[in-house]
Amino acid sequence: MAPTPSTTSERDSRPADSALDRRYGRTRAFRLRRRWIAAIVGGAFVVVFGAWVIFAAFDGTSASIETDDAGYVIHDAHSATVRSEVSVAPGTRVDCAIQVLNSGFDVVGWKVVHFPVSTSQSNTYTTDLNTMNRGVTGLIDKCWLP
Repeated sequence: MAPTPSTTSERDSRPADSALDRRYGRTRAFRLRRRWIAAIVGGAFVVVFGAWVIFAAFDGTSASIETDDAGYVIHDAHSATVRSEVSVAPGTRVDCAIQVLNSGFDVVGWKVVHFPVSTSQSNTYTTDLNTMNRGVTGLIDKCWLP
């Protein structure tokens, strides 16, 4: 029985296709290896992301700080007094940066204040600041747990 032309051409092209597949990485083994690598990289990403979420949720710094600007007095071109209300869990130390601004919103006085540990939740503190020139407002820049 003589082979049909289509059968002969299929038989002749398989070795060439197979050689090209091996050369350009289109074999079944290469595809499986690529899937395994993708699965391992994806799994590693999930583990690292999950660890980060757990760490962020339970990092132990559950204390929160609430601040309010209670008032200010601009004495002259070189001094001001700022009153601040800080609310934090009793027994927690807090540091705050207090600032005085001029009419152009430039900082003309700035000071880091270490507030003492208190037994009450909310406390009002008064801070005297030296300024470079006349300010128009005094306020809390930011607070943090040391």
